[in-house]
Amino acid sequence: MSELHFIVNGKSVRVETDGSKPLLSVLRDDLNLRGTHFGCGTEQCGACMVLIDGKPAHSCSREAQTVAGHSITTVEGLSQNGALSPLQQAFLDEQAGQCGYCLSGILISASALLAANPAPTRAEVIAALDPHLCRCGIHNRVIRAVQKAGAAMAGAPR
Repeated sequence: MSELHFIVNGKSVRVETDGSKPLLSVLRDDLNLRGTHFGCGTEQCGACMVLIDGKPAHSCSREAQTVAGHSITTVEGLSQNGALSPLQQAFLDEQAGQCGYCLSGILISASALLAANPAPTRAEVIAALDPHLCRCGIHNRVIRAVQKAGAAMAGAPR
C-alpha cells in the first residue's frame, strides 16, 4: 500500500491504495466516483475514458501509480458549479443516449475534442469518438450533440 496524490475534478485527493491497482478501480472504489465505467478491460470500448492532464486516456488498464500527481477529470467533473456543461446539456437536448453505459467515456472524449477544436466537422467528431463502442445506435445523435455543444460554447446557434 502506498499513498497516492491526485488532482481529481479540480480537488486535491490522497488515497492509500495499492499503486498497481487500475486507475478505474481507485476512482470507483476508493474515491466513490461511479460515473466512469468498466467495459472490456482491454482499452477496446472507451467506457473507462478519463482526462489525464486534459488528454483522453483509458483508466481500466493504467496503474494508478503512473498518474500520481497528475490532474484527472472524470465525467462527474464536466459539470460547472453544479450545473450541466454545455456538452452534457446538448446530449440531453439531442437525446444522445439510450442505455448510457458508453456515455461517460464519449462525453470525456468529446470534451477533449471541443477544448482543442470548438467547431469540429462531422468527420472530426467521428474520428475523435472512433475508439468508443456503442451498441445502441445513437451515433448520429451524439455527433449532433457534440457539434451543438461546440456552437453553444462559442456562443453561436447551430
